[in-house]
Amino acid sequence: QVQLVESGGGLVQTGGSLRLSCAASGRTFSRYAVGWFRQAPGKEREFVGASTQSGSNTDYADSVKGRCTISRDNAKNTVYLQMNSLRPEDTAVYYCAAGWLASRKGRDYPYWGQGTQVTVSS
Repeated sequence: QVQLVESGGGLVQTGGSLRLSCAASGRTFSRYAVGWFRQAPGKEREFVGASTQSGSNTDYADSVKGRCTISRDNAKNTVYLQMNSLRPEDTAVYYCAAGWLASRKGRDYPYWGQGTQVTVSS
């Protein structure tokens, strides 16, 4: 098993940047693909991006492509989501998740963090 803890959320103005972190427990974190998802109030959870185990391949939702970058440091058991040019519609709780496939589907990730709030003011 792996436990995930997100951090780095907060309040930022439109056009600002944030870097979210997802810290994992366990020595086998490098075996897991990691996905980022978000959920805004009253909306369904949606895919943001994903990284393969090595970090050599990433995938992003169209809504964030060009504005977000996922990187990972397996030596530190941490994955990052760098978000730039933030918009009010990016406001949501952001979750990281770990699984064996860098998928866009939440059901492919058995392990989830508790989430971190990102609020973008207009």
